[in-house]
Amino acid sequence: MSRDLPQQMRVVETSAPGGPEVLRIATRPLPRPQAGEVLIKIAAAGVNGPDLMQRKGLYPPPAGAPDLLGLEVSGTIVAAGGQVERWSVGDKITALTNGGGYAEYCTVDARHCLPIPRGIELQDAASLPETYCTVWSNIFMGAGLAAGETFLVHGGAGGIGTTAIQLGKAFGAKVVATDHPEARCNICRELGADRVIDYRQEDYVEIMRQEGGANVILDIVGGPNIERNFKAATHDGRIIQLAFALGSKVEVNLMPVMLKRLTYTGSTLRTRSPAFKARIAQELEAKVWPLIESGKIKPVVHAAFPLAEAAQAHALMESAAHIGKIVLTAA
Repeated sequence: MSRDLPQQMRVVETSAPGGPEVLRIATRPLPRPQAGEVLIKIAAAGVNGPDLMQRKGLYPPPAGAPDLLGLEVSGTIVAAGGQVERWSVGDKITALTNGGGYAEYCTVDARHCLPIPRGIELQDAASLPETYCTVWSNIFMGAGLAAGETFLVHGGAGGIGTTAIQLGKAFGAKVVATDHPEARCNICRELGADRVIDYRQEDYVEIMRQEGGANVILDIVGGPNIERNFKAATHDGRIIQLAFALGSKVEVNLMPVMLKRLTYTGSTLRTRSPAFKARIAQELEAKVWPLIESGKIKPVVHAAFPLAEAAQAHALMESAAHIGKIVLTAA
């Protein structure tokens, strides 16, 4: 690596499993890029649900992954290991990481880097990889959402939701979103949702039945939503579970899964193979990045905090008072 690079960097560590207050600034040696990896000087890192779970001790990093939080970053490549062909020192990129984003530098698989879409600020680009990779791989590559289908998005004003609404609309689906209160519902409307349901004022199951049922459902709530989603889906519907805000342990009647031929599945992105993540990145660059550059879809960033205020960023995310994404700035 270049002698111009520092030997040490600031990072955010977790002192012990717990609340946001366990996050603290520490110092560590710079990581070194291995073959096929690049070293990124981080401009910003996205804050995501898995970060909160890992901080609580509920989502340990996979073997070989950094113990630091942070699954997506934007910044500048400052070094590269061998066998890196596309990228060069000085390139500005955004990247999906396997951890380590809450720092001033991190190494990533070069295949998981993407160019910054034209018109997007470097800091805002940190909000793209995790949610766009998650939604694209689950809803389009997995569930096969098609133009003309009805797509029900729970938690439409959150990071996953704002991405899902825009992608669903961009590829021709009829999008129904749920959220609360009215201010968050309005965000869903502004992003293009065809129908927005305030889940505390209306019964989304009855509304979806009136609409003919949902072909694809994206759920981050779990708990009572699990069985209710079976009722809200149409025949041959596909239900994707990406989080469990209200719990993952429930007693449900599975008969609708059989009678309606439903597919109920879920996934975590972090444990997928490097080759699969590379495929997602390729598809996003080919099919979604042009839509961002044309202004048809856009990142939604609510707030940016410096690394030293990671605890405040986590507290804001847990309060559900944010719209879209939260990022940490390292520059």
